Amino acid sequence: MEKRFKLLRARLLVPLSEEIGFETRYQDGYVLIEGDRIREVGKYYEGIGERIIEECGRELQVVGAKKERDYREKDIPCIDGVLLPGFVKAHGHNHEPPIIGLAKDQPLTSWLDHAVNLFTGFLTEEAEGLAKTFGKSANLVTFNKALLDDVYYGITSAMNHQCNFSKYHVRDMVLAADAVGTKLTVAVGSQDRNYDPRILDTPETAVRRLDEYLEFLGDRPRVRVCPGPDQAFSNSAEMVRAQKEWADAHDTIFHMHSSEEPNTTRWFYSQYLASPVQYLHEAGVLDPNTILAHQVNCTPVDLEILAGTGTKVVHNPLANTILGSGMPPVIEMMAKGIPVVISTDGSGSADNQNILSAAKLASQYQKALNQNARLLPAQQVLEMITVLPARFLGINAGSLEPGRDADVVLVDLDRPNLTPTRVDNVVENLIWAADGSEVRWVIANGRLLKDDYRFVVQDEEKIKAEVMLLSRLLMEYAGTRPEIKATGVRGAGEEA
Repeated sequence: MEKRFKLLRARLLVPLSEEIGFETRYQDGYVLIEGDRIREVGKYYEGIGERIIEECGRELQVVGAKKERDYREKDIPCIDGVLLPGFVKAHGHNHEPPIIGLAKDQPLTSWLDHAVNLFTGFLTEEAEGLAKTFGKSANLVTFNKALLDDVYYGITSAMNHQCNFSKYHVRDMVLAADAVGTKLTVAVGSQDRNYDPRILDTPETAVRRLDEYLEFLGDRPRVRVCPGPDQAFSNSAEMVRAQKEWADAHDTIFHMHSSEEPNTTRWFYSQYLASPVQYLHEAGVLDPNTILAHQVNCTPVDLEILAGTGTKVVHNPLANTILGSGMPPVIEMMAKGIPVVISTDGSGSADNQNILSAAKLASQYQKALNQNARLLPAQQVLEMITVLPARFLGINAGSLEPGRDADVVLVDLDRPNLTPTRVDNVVENLIWAADGSEVRWVIANGRLLKDDYRFVVQDEEKIKAEVMLLSRLLMEYAGTRPEIKATGVRGAGEEA
């Protein structure tokens, strides 16, 4: 049974708090959680433990302790690790875990057809048979795996872009998130042109879908929906404008892909005589509540528009490099005041949800490209996967300070690759030396999800076995279907 209070103590603590100071680092630090909020954060001194034990009594759980109750101060271990806020993923796709490694070495639109559209179409067409096989919706199988991946890497809050066929299965995603307890913003996809005809919408159906999902959510405190049109090439001005109006009316964010792949972006300009950013600006949907994913292929005019409108950008370096899409001008964007954070994208394109790896790659690429080792230092990119994306999403997370949601990770420092880690190099080691597997404890909204590397809430072995079976069934299905070539226009995403 969950206890009301949880106490974590570690050799190092990095609160990433504006109140305390973003670069503050404690030697021997602690976090005290009450319910789903952080109650205390700071340096641990003799006597703090006895005070907390006396105040919290039998309702206290000391994380990592050898005993479960009747604590004394000597029972509070100082774990060889670093306490951090839970990581915040500002853009991802939770329907992609079963397609890891599928349709590689292909550009974006080909990959969408041969991996994403193949898989989401499979889930839709074979829904009844798959439900009998698994005893539940097959979408739940893949969403459960996505959340397992998030918790494994210490991601406690996420924006999930529910695109393609997956826009029909938001309810399953919400149920999966409810069962785990992490925070989730679901961007509900739409398309009304240049896409698989089976899933084309009208503005009216897209808005009606948002209304239905909003009603379904009810008073859930940790899950939200927002409009998520797929891309400019697959959504008309009428479509994006209708959904932006919905977002404004419901005081929520508006999220979509933009200018991700070079050939598609050039094709878009040739068809509509404007870049995707110009097109969206003319449609009136760019402002500080709009978040664009990728924005790889920018023109100088695009950058001026983004800066002038306050539009936010989520950089996804893992997917951008694997798909050969290129990398956005991150340094120029930031110099112009365009807000930028770092995320992972979906597992199908990025092949994992290792958000520390994404932060590392983002920094490495810009240092090398610009021949300037001072760009994007470790402290800055760590903030770009914690406190800054929390602000993007408008959630009470991303920092360790009293009153914040109790989202806490403890990264194990007793690993060869993280030895030596000291108070003066801990942030640098997290970015440059960690491999992502060192996340030892995870707490989301005060709920213990990972305890000394063991998944507490999720059935790891069952989830992995179900995804393996689903992946095998997908390959059998793929062998009986004609090749999909419905995304974009032939030649837009690859050489004709």
